[in-house]
Amino acid sequence: MFTSIAIIGRPNVGKSTLFNKLTKTRQAIVSDFSGLTKDRNYGYISFGDKKSLLIDTGGIAQDDSILKEDIAEQAWIAAEESNLIIFLLDGSEALNKEDLDILGRLRKLNKKYIAVLNKVDKKSDSLIKDDLDKQGIKNIFEVSAEHSINITDLKSYIKNSLPESESDFPEGKKIAILGRPNAGKSTFINKFIKEDRLIVSEIAGTTIDAISIPFSINDEDFIFIDTAGIRKGYRNAHKIEYFSYVRAMHSVEECSVVIFICDANEGLVDQDLKIINMICEMGKPVVIAFNKMDLLSKKDKDALYETKKMQSTFIADFIKVEISGIQGKGFKRLFKITNDVINRAQKKYSTAVLNKLLSKFTNQSAPPSVGGRQLKLKHIHFGGMNPTTFIVHSNQDKKIPQNYKKYLENSFRSALKLHSVQLKLIFRKSENPFDGRVNKLTERQIKKRQRMLKHVKKSK
Repeated sequence: MFTSIAIIGRPNVGKSTLFNKLTKTRQAIVSDFSGLTKDRNYGYISFGDKKSLLIDTGGIAQDDSILKEDIAEQAWIAAEESNLIIFLLDGSEALNKEDLDILGRLRKLNKKYIAVLNKVDKKSDSLIKDDLDKQGIKNIFEVSAEHSINITDLKSYIKNSLPESESDFPEGKKIAILGRPNAGKSTFINKFIKEDRLIVSEIAGTTIDAISIPFSINDEDFIFIDTAGIRKGYRNAHKIEYFSYVRAMHSVEECSVVIFICDANEGLVDQDLKIINMICEMGKPVVIAFNKMDLLSKKDKDALYETKKMQSTFIADFIKVEISGIQGKGFKRLFKITNDVINRAQKKYSTAVLNKLLSKFTNQSAPPSVGGRQLKLKHIHFGGMNPTTFIVHSNQDKKIPQNYKKYLENSFRSALKLHSVQLKLIFRKSENPFDGRVNKLTERQIKKRQRMLKHVKKSK
């Protein structure tokens, strides 16, 4: 089961700085001014091969303004829905009334939480520790998020504090079904498995949680994960809608592939592109299914594929399948393609195969000269999955033109049939292992050199 961790506290205690350190990103804006984080910000904190969702919240302050009340409400929504709460305090200051009010409400939630003192660069102020001790808080962790003090230890502490639970999903290849509200996700699943397992309504947003539906085809186990439709403005949305989105992202993290269902009547819209891009950033393969194709005329179908979004280079890399959820058309083709994409996304490629292809591509289009120096791509090897990663070693890793990188990516994608699979090429500079080293001569070589020197002297 995925776990969510919320960071709460009063303004300017360092929540966003800690968030950035734990997620190893710069997603959250950090400043000396308080109140910059107004909405919930989310990222992933890694514990080896496991990930938990980390939520940065706005500062909870005693203020009568509507804005401050909204910020506080968003923070408490995150806290209520999380498995673990990090109660962050300023270790350089004494405990104040705002801290005590947060602590009081935190206790009423009956949620597991840990108290973390931030801004503790050398030695913590004993005053706040004494105050916390009086409040019955014994286990206190001290860090300095800005100077990365005790951050690694804090991660271990958080990992040990998380509740232990088994996965919500049964075994099998997991296929997450995503899309905007009312795109026909639940209808598609019901029709595919030939059971009315999911509630279907004309009212958008009927599905509010991620629901797993196991099934088998040809003695192979699969799981459909039906998710809530992701609306525009989900970050500021109501509690239910926001955490429906969070659970949808959890499902993406858990799955082997995503089938993104789009209403063909509306075509691809900006919100669709945003969702697909988020899935790509998570390294997961995506197959785009255009639903309700039975409602489109020949003219409408042509118009669908002629739009700028469909013609974009971003969408061109994905396999697109036409289906009708009501009539059950296109299902066999969609499933065959989806299963094939899963297998290709989970495939490991040998160094010999990759180097043979690299040699072929460079012969077809030689690497350009950069700064008067010939670019050389020496060798390539497999680097991992989700996304499928290839590591290319060259003599000038930082000077390779972007268009040539794209040429190589498209070439590998085409040759290995990696359409809909996220492909990442990492370029590294290969260092000469003998650079700066003096060859140590063998005894035989030394004697040979001495004989040659004697011969040169005699000839003179």
